[in-house]
Amino acid sequence: MQAKAILRHTPTSPRKMRLVAGLVRGKQVDQAKAILHNSTKSASRNVMVTLKSAVANWSQLNPDERLNDNELFVKAVFVDEGPSLKRLLPAPMGRAYRIRKRSNHLTIVVDKLENKVTK
Repeated sequence: MQAKAILRHTPTSPRKMRLVAGLVRGKQVDQAKAILHNSTKSASRNVMVTLKSAVANWSQLNPDERLNDNELFVKAVFVDEGPSLKRLLPAPMGRAYRIRKRSNHLTIVVDKLENKVTK
């Protein structure tokens, strides 16, 4: 049985978060944690928190099964665009430039390794 975790309204642009999400897609959970721990991207902290939450959700859904992190894998990771905050920056001659402070929603799905579908 699969479990998922969602982190909403993260103040990072979706494009930057997708770079980190692509690093862990399809990996075992222990490998994904090692990749995120050694990543220099600031978005990797948010992905690590969500991954740990997804693993905890899996253990809550399956209380009779005791599995290590190497027996679970990241089945799906996707980043959706969240609401944008619109701000104004003063510009010459009384004008203003619009600044969009983007946010995103991160979803991670984990599953047991034996259920992994090979391509």
